[in-house]
Amino acid sequence: NFDTKSVTNMAYMFYGCISLENIDLSNFNTTNDESMGNMFTGCSSLKLIDLINFNTSNVKDMNSMFSYCSNLEIINISNFDTSEVINMHSMFANCNSLKSLDLTNFKTSKVKNMERMFYNCKQLSSLNISSFDTSSVESMHSIFFGCNSLISMDLSNFNTEKVKDMHSMFQG
Repeated sequence: NFDTKSVTNMAYMFYGCISLENIDLSNFNTTNDESMGNMFTGCSSLKLIDLINFNTSNVKDMNSMFSYCSNLEIINISNFDTSEVINMHSMFANCNSLKSLDLTNFKTSKVKNMERMFYNCKQLSSLNISSFDTSSVESMHSIFFGCNSLISMDLSNFNTEKVKDMHSMFQG
């Protein structure tokens, strides 16, 4: 019964909830939300987050949304509408237990910052980002840093014309 229909900023909502093991967000109304930055940062006891019902059509900031969710194995974000997102900096950084992510529906044409997006995702063995539009991205600094389990990636559609920083992009 948590009424969130008027909320425009959910940044840091569950930040640092290190003991949180389970969360039911199926009734969250996120229609008016514009910021989800650091929303779950540090929720290190969560193993599953199901956000299938999240409406993210107005969200502009997903900075560090799941960073340091070190035990997170499954994130259901297959219905995310990311068409308005500008910032994905460290979105999945240090999600050490993630083995795969379904990002096939991600629209990234407005994203300017992908710095450290998958930083230190050590267990990530597959990552389909072939649909990413990177034509507006200015920073890819450490985007795949520490992703030492990745076997292959298709970056043939990556447009890096505007990228100013690729430091440590594939380090590790």
